[in-house]
Amino acid sequence: VQLQASGGGLVQAGGSLRLSCAASGGTFSGYAMGWFRQAPGAVREFVATIGWSDGRATYYADSVKGRFTISRDNTKNTVYLQMNSLKPEDTAVYYCAARPRLTSRIALEYEYWGQGTLVTVSS
Repeated sequence: VQLQASGGGLVQAGGSLRLSCAASGGTFSGYAMGWFRQAPGAVREFVATIGWSDGRATYYADSVKGRFTISRDNTKNTVYLQMNSLKPEDTAVYYCAARPRLTSRIALEYEYWGQGTLVTVSS
């Protein structure tokens, strides 16, 4: 499975961005998808995950709950991360990842990773 993340950029605090992650090379609906982020000098951290197939199962890091929304469109083989009310501390490289079926908050449990897209939130 190949993953291509896009949609990052520079935004002011309080603004919004939508990240996309397009998948190819596998049966997209069979994979749980996750978003992680890594700020400079920090470890990669969990942001959100969505379950396989209909994507009814979604889970979020406490730091983004209520501001970010993960969704998937299996007809487009794409997972999205809608980010609202952005804060400077959301600045990071955002990565999408895939693993078979079950969701996970643990980066090591994901088999496939995209290249990352940079989100910069100015104060």
